[in-house]
Amino acid sequence: MMQPMVLAKREGMWGKMWDGHGAGPDGGEPSRTGKAKGPHRDRRLTALFVKKAPPGRHTDGGGLFLVVDPSGARRWLLRVVVQGSRRDFGLGSATLVSLLQAREKAQTFRAIARAGGDPKAEQDAAARARTPFSEVAEKVFATKIRGNNRNAKHVDQWITTLRTYAFPKIGKRPVDAITRPDIVALLEPIWLEKQETARRVLQRLKTVFDYALAMEYRTGANPVEGVRKALATQKAKVRHFEAMPWEMAPDFVATLEAVEGVAALALRFTIFTALRSGTVRQATWNEISEETGLWLVPGEKMKGGEDFAVPLSEGALRVLGSAKAFRTGARSPVFPPPAQARRKSDGTRSPYLSENAMLGVMKRWGGGYTVHGFRSTFRDWSEAQTGTRYSHEVKEAALAHSIKNKTEAAYRRLDYFEQRMPLMNEWSRFLCGDDVSAEEQAIADTAFTQALERISAPTPR
Repeated sequence: MMQPMVLAKREGMWGKMWDGHGAGPDGGEPSRTGKAKGPHRDRRLTALFVKKAPPGRHTDGGGLFLVVDPSGARRWLLRVVVQGSRRDFGLGSATLVSLLQAREKAQTFRAIARAGGDPKAEQDAAARARTPFSEVAEKVFATKIRGNNRNAKHVDQWITTLRTYAFPKIGKRPVDAITRPDIVALLEPIWLEKQETARRVLQRLKTVFDYALAMEYRTGANPVEGVRKALATQKAKVRHFEAMPWEMAPDFVATLEAVEGVAALALRFTIFTALRSGTVRQATWNEISEETGLWLVPGEKMKGGEDFAVPLSEGALRVLGSAKAFRTGARSPVFPPPAQARRKSDGTRSPYLSENAMLGVMKRWGGGYTVHGFRSTFRDWSEAQTGTRYSHEVKEAALAHSIKNKTEAAYRRLDYFEQRMPLMNEWSRFLCGDDVSAEEQAIADTAFTQALERISAPTPR
């Protein structure tokens, strides 16, 4: 049993530690009614007591408590009325958050509550705003790029460009604190020296900040907007091509996969089929057989005026799968115009997607490339990558270029079609970054040929 003198000394020690803040180990100096008194500036916790306080809940006034667990762990707790309801908020460990810092946090929370706000919501928003740019970029990569793109090369390049050029300068910065001048400073060293790379970095930065705004990691405007106005004009090395170089096509197609809307789908389908955009924009569902993988285009939709059978590669069929979301009937356009499409001069609205809608998607990429130029892109690729596996006539037929000798054209139509089938499959695999074995492709080609024999010729329109 503790000796009376020893007990008296200990009580005297605690009394000195409590002197000046008035709150006892039980959570507050009790009044005659048994309730803790309100806060008094001359009766508050001290830094010494925070370190030495015994287990219990000890008040600093105004709803701020120091909570000490039996294990000795100590933390800050704030009790405040928020929108008519009493709420408790943790303000952190007392070993990491000092008494002064806890009081400052409590004061901030009380002010938010008095103004009718939610301290927790604002606390979460502030925490999100402090998220480093690199962490947000990695989240975008994981959720929007890596899982939605089949082109492995594009996936790797997407995040590599940011890790190489953006992370060293702004990677550790809070995403909400990055400004337009920061983006300009990041891009200036490579803007003229590595022009294509710089444009890709700029595009990917915009994607990250758009995501940050949508997920409330950031407030205000996207800092990428208007950056080009502060950068030098890329004249020295920029060459504007009507046709995109074939080496860039897979990266472009992979980028399109993340673009929503009918226009992006129509553009991807145009690239996969290597046809004119007008033919693609006027395609209707009754012309397409997904079972056989054929698109039978009526002559009036072809420049040459002749019916044309198009072999649909896996990439083209994937686009059609996405386009089904816009299908309204058996004969409806595959790529219908958006509801807000501009009316013609006579007040009617075209049932087909406009060429400008596809051009709008192209302009986002930059470089001066055109939709029609992808036909040249396909031809350049076929010459560079397929060599002599396909004849000149087969490559011309894939582009629906008419053969001047009509007798020869009629005689060779089926043969060219059979040869166009593997050619378009190779083009699709190149664009998608797919690796298909020769055996797998032979099985697919045989199945396609058998389907072709069943239909023998294009059906009359």
